[in-house]
Amino acid sequence: MSLVLDPAAQDLLFREARTANTFTDEPVTEEQIQAIYDLVKYGPTAFNQSPLRITLVRSPEARERLVKHMAEGNQAKTAAAPLVAILSADNEFHEELPALFPAFPQAKDAFFAERPVREGSAAMNAALQAGYFIVGVRAAGLAAGPMTGLDFEGVRKEFLDDDHTPLMVVNIGRPGPDAWYPRSPRLAYEDVVTTV
Repeated sequence: MSLVLDPAAQDLLFREARTANTFTDEPVTEEQIQAIYDLVKYGPTAFNQSPLRITLVRSPEARERLVKHMAEGNQAKTAAAPLVAILSADNEFHEELPALFPAFPQAKDAFFAERPVREGSAAMNAALQAGYFIVGVRAAGLAAGPMTGLDFEGVRKEFLDDDHTPLMVVNIGRPGPDAWYPRSPRLAYEDVVTTV
């Protein structure tokens, strides 16, 4: 059985996708990011909770504040990327559930009244949305450089609040010279899939 998605789109979104390490100077516009979000917001999450929050780091001052929290190997590329996004999980996502999940508005209190439960669910579902966001960046013809080499608590204090947990930083733009490391191996189907 073959996939329904066009092979060129499969290549763009998956087979040729890699973490970009260099970028050109071409700006990433607000319209591009809006189009990416308007596509990926439809990706499913549990109870449609949609806990991902995106902080776009555009100004030179904000970029400087972010770079100091990045691991040494990530600082130069974060400083040079046309746009950087901090992806975080909103631990108070449940406040939006009556509007986002009208089929069962009581889910807000029935399942998510306790903060530790919300934090676990927000982390898992926002990470899922982060994956959608990265694929959306690729769908827009841009390259993504997701990174978790950073001081998470420093980024939280600098850019977020106690209700948001940073997940990753994503550099975004057109790939520059030598943007890609060689493709690393992947596990085979039989090494990953078990039928019971």
